[in-house]
Amino acid sequence: MTNSSSSKKHGQDQPELSGPTPKFQRTKMGKSEDNDKKNLGKKLKDVEISVPIVYGNIAFWLGKKASEYQSHKWTVYVRGATNEDLGTIVKRAVFQLHSSFNNPTRVVESPPFELSESGWGEFEVAITLYFHSDVCEKPLNLYHHLKLYPEDENSSMSIKKPVVVEFYDEIVFPDPSEAFLARVQNHPAVTFPRLPAGLTLPPPIPVEDASKRRKGDTKDHSLSQWFTNFSEADELLQLAAARQQVQAHIAKLRRQISLIDGQHQQFKSSSDQ
Repeated sequence: MTNSSSSKKHGQDQPELSGPTPKFQRTKMGKSEDNDKKNLGKKLKDVEISVPIVYGNIAFWLGKKASEYQSHKWTVYVRGATNEDLGTIVKRAVFQLHSSFNNPTRVVESPPFELSESGWGEFEVAITLYFHSDVCEKPLNLYHHLKLYPEDENSSMSIKKPVVVEFYDEIVFPDPSEAFLARVQNHPAVTFPRLPAGLTLPPPIPVEDASKRRKGDTKDHSLSQWFTNFSEADELLQLAAARQQVQAHIAKLRRQISLIDGQHQQFKSSSDQ
């Protein structure tokens, strides 16, 4: 499974989508502890900030250059769902590889958050995302099964057609700090729903130099032609979240109406006596 390499080959064929049907999930992070509120500043209640991400791997078969222990070159990564720079949210990513690799714990301190290696075996990669101090003090643990071979046993391997496995996740940060919201409210990698009535946003912090941000995004990445387009999934998740909010509001109104009806019946009974 071992020996490192970062070179990659590309082709114009369609990628081999392997593994289970891409999953779409929404991960809600825990709220900050009381003893951290001083460090994070004022919290904005009933506000959620969402950051859509994609994590997975792309693997290229080495063809005639393949050996018993070096059959594939692969890259495992975490990227923005629309290939925006995640560096404004994520401080660093830690990739835990199989124990047979030299230095199996790999730390990536800046975007793009990815790791390239070579080997022959499939295994589970543990990915831990650490966020900036004003975002969340708790890390997020992701688990990805590295796929090198096509899921369909009848599919032949090709040096031009990589195996691609990606999963979509929407990280939700409830009750963000004013500092966090001011820093990211105009950032293209971040979304948040309609704000509560009467809430005034803090003034936005000027966006960092555009060239610096482009350095961290994956729009011009050498593997971007193989990335899955999850924009529609992002919209569906936002619609589902909005629907849940509407349903919760309807349920609240029904409880209030039921309470008022009960009070009215008690008042009517008292009047009839």
